[in-house]
Amino acid sequence: MKNDSNQDIIDFGETGFSSVTVNSEVSQRIDTQSDPLNNNNNNDNNIRLIQINKPTQVVKYCSNSISTSKYNFLTFLPIFLFEQFQKYSNAFFLIIVILQQIPGVSPTGRYATLVPLVFILGVSAIKELLEDYKRRKSDKMLNNKKTKVFRKNNFIESSWSTVKWKDVCVGDILKIAAGELFPADLLLLSSSEPDSICYIQTANLDGETNLKIRQGLSKTSHLIDSDHLKSFNAEIECELPNQHLYEFSGNLKFMEDRTELPVGPDQLLLRGSLLQNTKWIYGIVIYTGHETKIMKNSTSPPFKRSQVEKSTNIQILALFIILLIISLFSAITSEIWLAHNAKSHWYLGFENESPNNFFYSFLTFFILYNNLIPISLQVTLELVKFLQASFINMDEEMFDSENGFSAVARTSNLNEELGQIKYIFSDKTGTLTCNKMEFKRCSIAGIQYGTGNEQEFNSYELLNNLNTHETGKVIDEFLTLLATCHTVIPDKRDDNPDMFDYQASSPDESAFVKELQRFGIVFHSRTPDKIKVKFLEDEREYQILNLLEFNSSRKRMSVILRDQDGTIKLYCKGADNVIIPRVSLQPEDFRSYTDVTIDHMENFAKEGFRTLILAYRIISEEEYKKWNADYLKAALSIHGREKKVEECAELIEKNLIVLGVTAIEDKLQEGVPETIRMLQKTGIKLWVLTGDKIETAVNIGYSSKLIDEDTHLIYLIDERPEKLKETIKTNIYHINNRFKNSQTALIIDGKALNYILSFECKKEFLELAMACKTAICCRATPRNKAQIVDLIKKHTGSITLAIGDGANDVSMIQAAHVGVGIYGKEGTQALSASDYAIGKFRFLAKLLLVHGVWNYKRLCKVILYSFYKNICLYIIEFWFALSNGFSGQILFERWLISLYNVLFTAAPPMALGLFDRPSMASTMLKFPELYKICQEKTDFNIKVFWTWIMNAFIHSIVIYFMCYGIFKKDMVLYDGTIGDYLFMGNHVYTYCVIVVCLKSGLETDSWTWITHLSIWGSIGFWFIFSVFYSQIWPWIGLAPEMSGMAPNVYRCWVFWMGLIFVPILVLLPDFIYKSLQRTLFKTYEQAIQENEANKKEVERLIRHSRFTETARLLKSAFSFTRVPSNLDQNQRYRGFAFSQEENGVVRQADLIRVYNTNVDKPSGR
Repeated sequence: MKNDSNQDIIDFGETGFSSVTVNSEVSQRIDTQSDPLNNNNNNDNNIRLIQINKPTQVVKYCSNSISTSKYNFLTFLPIFLFEQFQKYSNAFFLIIVILQQIPGVSPTGRYATLVPLVFILGVSAIKELLEDYKRRKSDKMLNNKKTKVFRKNNFIESSWSTVKWKDVCVGDILKIAAGELFPADLLLLSSSEPDSICYIQTANLDGETNLKIRQGLSKTSHLIDSDHLKSFNAEIECELPNQHLYEFSGNLKFMEDRTELPVGPDQLLLRGSLLQNTKWIYGIVIYTGHETKIMKNSTSPPFKRSQVEKSTNIQILALFIILLIISLFSAITSEIWLAHNAKSHWYLGFENESPNNFFYSFLTFFILYNNLIPISLQVTLELVKFLQASFINMDEEMFDSENGFSAVARTSNLNEELGQIKYIFSDKTGTLTCNKMEFKRCSIAGIQYGTGNEQEFNSYELLNNLNTHETGKVIDEFLTLLATCHTVIPDKRDDNPDMFDYQASSPDESAFVKELQRFGIVFHSRTPDKIKVKFLEDEREYQILNLLEFNSSRKRMSVILRDQDGTIKLYCKGADNVIIPRVSLQPEDFRSYTDVTIDHMENFAKEGFRTLILAYRIISEEEYKKWNADYLKAALSIHGREKKVEECAELIEKNLIVLGVTAIEDKLQEGVPETIRMLQKTGIKLWVLTGDKIETAVNIGYSSKLIDEDTHLIYLIDERPEKLKETIKTNIYHINNRFKNSQTALIIDGKALNYILSFECKKEFLELAMACKTAICCRATPRNKAQIVDLIKKHTGSITLAIGDGANDVSMIQAAHVGVGIYGKEGTQALSASDYAIGKFRFLAKLLLVHGVWNYKRLCKVILYSFYKNICLYIIEFWFALSNGFSGQILFERWLISLYNVLFTAAPPMALGLFDRPSMASTMLKFPELYKICQEKTDFNIKVFWTWIMNAFIHSIVIYFMCYGIFKKDMVLYDGTIGDYLFMGNHVYTYCVIVVCLKSGLETDSWTWITHLSIWGSIGFWFIFSVFYSQIWPWIGLAPEMSGMAPNVYRCWVFWMGLIFVPILVLLPDFIYKSLQRTLFKTYEQAIQENEANKKEVERLIRHSRFTETARLLKSAFSFTRVPSNLDQNQRYRGFAFSQEENGVVRQADLIRVYNTNVDKPSGR
């Protein structure tokens, strides 16, 4: 393409030339991996053949239906049972059920354990099915989206039709409109734009904010309506489905003339990407469903188990060993007792009554004591977790009114993990930001405009100064630069011809021209060599001579143009560290406001804005002609072209005059800075993992308050292994010495990250990363993100959380202990893969600080209490064995043993698990430092667990031996009969129910009417039930030995005396301990609870706390001491960030030459 003026020759042949050259290289890389589907093989097993415009394909390809659900009809039972019996308690009770079926062995009957186990598994199955139903519902919503497809059928004329995503097939031609997601991986044929160009947003895949350009082949660019599509006859040969997002190779064969052209990643449109700034495209479906590249990068939903559950499993193993020991001891003691007493007791040793050997005795005691491990624990936990998840779902304060989305707990297995998080790995685009740029402030000639706090930039003062102020000329040049120095394409709106939409690969440039349009400065026309701008009341035309492109090494972009007066000007925008050194030092050019402008820029950067320095210069005709000749020579070089072009640009980009600085807000989601500050106070380390550039990511780090001006930044950007390892070790030394008292942040580039994750410097990297306050990983692929999470998870042992909104975050979300998905407008892949889903990032604070802490503390109490109450009752069978010669006789009626957990002590743990809370939600959010208590696992650890177990042993000893002392000599009942072992057993059982119910009250932090009902209701229900249970025989063939038991017990005065004294004596030591501890050794948390209960000011307590050492340590955490800055002058952050695709399929300089906005675009009928 040539410029009509012959002044600028920067294009080299037709646009398709460079594309074909690239694709020829790509076509050499045919992936040789085998197809996972056996029926996808053609003559060459490594090639996929796709017929276009044919009603059927040669082979049947994968459906486009997506499924992220965990189960189907056939796999549910085996997968569910496999997962359930990974819980040691379930596996243990399965063994007990099997043993109970052996005749003559079980003292508790054959079904005493089977019925509760089936009930537990049934409840768990219902919960799993409900959670999987939510996944299926999400999948169904995605699969039922609509798209337009062009199909040629055998009996019906080819036409456009609307189909669901799940019905899209390989070989279909789709029409995708602006703002729509691609439902499958497509090969671009044509578009509404010149030369089959289209703009796509891949933020959902790689997190980059800038738009990317894709271009179809020139030979398919004529396919702009259905008439052309009907006659289109071709085939595609391409590589088999694989996970390489940025690689693709294949050939497009045209059947009419038997020609063949290579296609590559420049023509590939990936599922999950979004069409932007392009009215429509036609694309051929090449990969569908689970064979699309984004789905190839995802994994099946992992089976996640909480750390509390894993720890509980270990304690169950320990209890199992204790169970084996006491069973073995009882069996041995039984044999010894029989050896000494069999001859002196006539009723012992009858043959054929029951098996009588050491092994059978051992099994008898093993079954007798099996309830030391609570069978009710699993069903209690499942119900509590399920209802806790419902509380999250119903939380109105976590409702996103903007999108109408409520928080969703997609699984309830990880509720307690939310209260122990130490690392959060967050995506940037769509998670922290809105992916929306807004022009907020600027400084022109040393004068600031805009406040940054307003919704829109207030242009009144600026436009007034343009006409009346002495800086009016500078303002004019400033605005002209913004209106001309870009690669934006205007597009007239159909509803309002005077207004324009803008196509831009750079979101920064788009923000500039949109804001100028609101000022009344409208960029409205672009032809290959000219642009037109309506500058307020004037119509201005500029001739584009050269465009010097932006890239990450130049950090600037320039345009050379000729204005209406014939003056040649160079307009340049970029980073301060590349613009300022190029500023003219001539007195007549150097402006006094340059230093002021730099000060303003630093202030903008501190406020989190993206900054660009704007400068210009006037070029003489002679200088330009000489330079342009050199530039043309460099541009035509065969070897080292890019370097020579950059060197040539250096020659003209000099002696610049600073105009001012712009400040653009990469708009954060509401409440992000406040949420990050809150999370940092908890001691959680927040890492940002993004596919975006370093400058953009660091800018967001400052604006979101993840890092501040006093934070020392450590950059790892060198991809050379030996240099990188040396850099890491040097920085470790500096952190331990020079920056020992400073806050540091680690900034990692993608190439360095790949080396760290691939080679042996993980140990050094972890040492450096652990010493830093935070880390920002840039240019990270989805796989990189998952690898980082795995690295931290495995080597630190900390509980991790990953949060994101896009398909590129799925691997990270699944790799972390807890995955949180954010509702995204561009897709729901992250939601489908997540454990918890929220509408906005700010809701993460309440999810962790309130629901997380509450759930963790509640579940810890439920687990500890469940073990306590079981041991308290069932170990009494062992104490009773001391009195009955280890005969295996049970002290309680067999069904009462099972009903103890199901009816009489089921409510207290439910109340603890659902309604107990350490502090109010408002207090937890106001003082996030309280979260640290949970992070230290003080509520559930080996010491706490075995303290509860010992407490249960002691309580059982006191209950049993007090009753044994009372009934050691026979007691005559009111009807003259003598109380037997069951009579004593009912006393013991009653006192035990009362003690364990009252124990739950001692452990309750927050009393409600439900707490009272659970305690007193459980006790009262036992009394009522015992009366009923004593009367059912012979009407129902159950419990004949319990007939008339309740009247006998309740008419005995000893029972009522014991009812008063036994529970008091058992619980008195606990009560005294808690009273002394809360009085003399009060914890910080307990002090807050008391102040809340007394409605006193909690904040005053924090300021004047004089409790324990823990309180003093926590108090120090509430104050933030500003650390003096150790930053060198050259490290001062000035906010530079500019997003634009680099090394794309079409160079920016070429892109602006192919557009003529005066020509109507095709409609794509």
